[in-house]
Amino acid sequence: MIDWATLITYVAIVLGFVFIPGPATLLTVARATTSGTRVGVATGAGIAAGDVIHTAMAIIGISALIAASATLFSIVKYLGAAYLVYLGIQAILAKTTSQPTTAGALPVTAQKAFRQAILAEVLNPKTALFFLAFLPQFVHPENGSVSLQLTTLGIIFVLLGLVSTLVFAIGAGGLGKFLRRNPAVLKWQGKVVGGIYCALGVRLALQER
Repeated sequence: MIDWATLITYVAIVLGFVFIPGPATLLTVARATTSGTRVGVATGAGIAAGDVIHTAMAIIGISALIAASATLFSIVKYLGAAYLVYLGIQAILAKTTSQPTTAGALPVTAQKAFRQAILAEVLNPKTALFFLAFLPQFVHPENGSVSLQLTTLGIIFVLLGLVSTLVFAIGAGGLGKFLRRNPAVLKWQGKVVGGIYCALGVRLALQER
């Protein structure tokens, strides 16, 4: 069992991480602003599900393989980058209505956004390395099963990250509802969202281990 001092320190650090805007926040805000709060929440949930997978990968050793192999790291990185750019191009080319509406103008369902967010998160090798490097710092063998401690720490991270993305999704969803009444916003929203996705893809492709 993780001792309380370690747990409190871990939670404080994680809260600092998850509430600092990063790629996950940008993806969530982009979806919520253009397609509504529900889609934003689904995106946040998908990112959380991807982080659950990363936790499992860290526990069973897959993340260590990615860290040890430059080739495997590059393959995952470029797959993730290509997927983000693909989503970006789709958003840029999508036809949007020029009529003001309170409904989401981009043809993205909550289920689709959830699946896309999972894949985008899983295909980010930097996240895999983060879980591999960060979680073990709070594991103490004398406190019991290492796997159980890693699982507990991973679940806490996922839950706090989900709370963070939900906060951003709800805030961005409300703002987006207002903005989507503006014809100019409706005309350019797909290009803006697509630009964000493409920029994140390029950023991922240029990252080193």
